[in-house]
Amino acid sequence: MLLRRGDNNENVKLLQIKLGLDPIGNFGPKTEDAVKAYQLKNGLSPDGIVGDNTWNKIMEVSVPTPVPEKKIPQPKQTVQSTLSFDITKLKGHVPDIVIAQIPDTAKKFNINTPLRLAHFLAQCGHESGGFTTTTENLNYSALGLKNTFKKYFPTDALANAYARQPEKIANRVYGNRMGNGDEGSGDGYRYRGRGYIQLTGKQNYTAFSQSIADPDVITNPTKVATNYQLLSAAWFFQRCLSKCDIGPSREVVTAVTRLVNGGTIGLEDRIKHFNEYYNLLK
Repeated sequence: MLLRRGDNNENVKLLQIKLGLDPIGNFGPKTEDAVKAYQLKNGLSPDGIVGDNTWNKIMEVSVPTPVPEKKIPQPKQTVQSTLSFDITKLKGHVPDIVIAQIPDTAKKFNINTPLRLAHFLAQCGHESGGFTTTTENLNYSALGLKNTFKKYFPTDALANAYARQPEKIANRVYGNRMGNGDEGSGDGYRYRGRGYIQLTGKQNYTAFSQSIADPDVITNPTKVATNYQLLSAAWFFQRCLSKCDIGPSREVVTAVTRLVNGGTIGLEDRIKHFNEYYNLLK
């Protein structure tokens, strides 16, 4: 592993997530300064270059370390070692940027068994189009509005007036509910779905921000899509954990899907992902 200023790739994104930076993928001066600060704090040479030693320490990879002769400390406990599954088995099946977020996310929200994680990732994978989408797409045609949001667009004239205007659509559909103000407040679009399970509504954004002690989420809600894609999904998924524990059956995936989706849209895809992840993790 070797990362330095000027690099631009997925590993830089993983590094930036672990350092608490925006995961833009470009290794610039800000990332270099953060690396130097981390190296200095952790007894590494502060050169701003991420070699194997720096990478392993930042990523919390357990590597053999010599035991001092004068005292024998307890082995260092990493987040991953407290979990009952091996996330490295997911490599090639789940994007690396997601795998890097699993240990901290799983620990914080008790997604701590292969069964729970498989259910969680299956729902996230489907809701986000294979972990590719972190912001809700509201670019509906008039027909799409009538099919998806019939309650809010009961007539052709109304649907045509809003078609292909995502901001107007969100403000109408999400206005006056989920803690949002009315349509004119702009809250519907401001707090539209983000993250791998599409956290939606000011009320949910507020509760999530309080759970992670980051009030900036309310004033800067895009952080849910850029910094907290998996963490926000896990916060929402907590309500499903007891259902997940019932087992790995089709019936349980269906029940979890109803809690996440409100229906069973995309059920077969969710079941396919669950079986894939569970067979890898168990």
